[in-house]
Amino acid sequence: MKKVLKVIGYALLCVVLLLGGFCAYVATVGTPTYDPPTIPELTVESTPARVARGEVIAQIQCMACHANNENRLTGKHLAEVPALFGTLYSKNITQDKEKGIGNWTDGELIYFLRTGLRRDGTHAAVMPQYPNMADEDLKSVVAWLRSDRLPVQPSKEEAPNSELSFFSKLLTHTLMKPLPYSPELVALPDSNDPVALGRYTADAIGDCYGCHSGDLIDQDKQHPERSKGYYGGGIEMKGDGGESVFTANLTFDDQTGIAKKYTKEQFIRAVRLGVRPDGSILKQPMFPRPMLSEREVGAIYDYLKTVPKIQNDIAKKNAEVQLAGN
Repeated sequence: MKKVLKVIGYALLCVVLLLGGFCAYVATVGTPTYDPPTIPELTVESTPARVARGEVIAQIQCMACHANNENRLTGKHLAEVPALFGTLYSKNITQDKEKGIGNWTDGELIYFLRTGLRRDGTHAAVMPQYPNMADEDLKSVVAWLRSDRLPVQPSKEEAPNSELSFFSKLLTHTLMKPLPYSPELVALPDSNDPVALGRYTADAIGDCYGCHSGDLIDQDKQHPERSKGYYGGGIEMKGDGGESVFTANLTFDDQTGIAKKYTKEQFIRAVRLGVRPDGSILKQPMFPRPMLSEREVGAIYDYLKTVPKIQNDIAKKNAEVQLAGN
């Protein structure tokens, strides 16, 4: 028996030493880098329709994270991110050739948006990836980034570099890896199928599940429906005043979801205008999305009806936080 315990003790010691060595390695090297990727040779034709569509997507994705107080995409402090992850700043994505993306090719931009991997092999670990966005929509984003719109005009202003916490650095070596690049065509959804359109708009365009699932880390970007607590909400984020805000449960659970709280028309109004059924305003970091059509938001509602129900009382959590703050 003593021999067995001794072997177990040595094994545990080895595990502790290995974990300690790995943590020391992570603390020393920081975030990992990868071999420069093989970038596809792509040229995006800019059309008015693509620029207009790209602007819609950019208003949902790019502007929220990269726009400064003058609506220029020079990068900014991501105040809504919990302190656990460090102090995070987004990058300059204007057309400036030194500080921005003015020297990037269309292929490099599309590869980056799909995978999170830059042309030099560095990984934008906190940047969302878009593996399920249709090729046509990605091309529209690129067309908008190349356009004459004010937010993307060259600027040498830039935010400070992010200061990742040890926890974030650890994640970049384990769970937060670049996604694989697939040359296979990603098609637009059938616009006559409201559930398919809703799923695409919510997951591929809006990245809604990224905030409204059960864990900010345990998510499957290639197969969003496999994410932990898919649309059950509960992720703690920061509001305008730095207060904790838990994201809403968007499943159709009868007690804690949106089944009895929102009609389809009320849901459309809340998403597009930021106004709840009782007239109150939705809290940051949720912001109105008037750039989406009523049809698109209505389709999201139709899709959420098909998502497995999750019982998660977010209102109670937010009330408890508010009570503690008082």
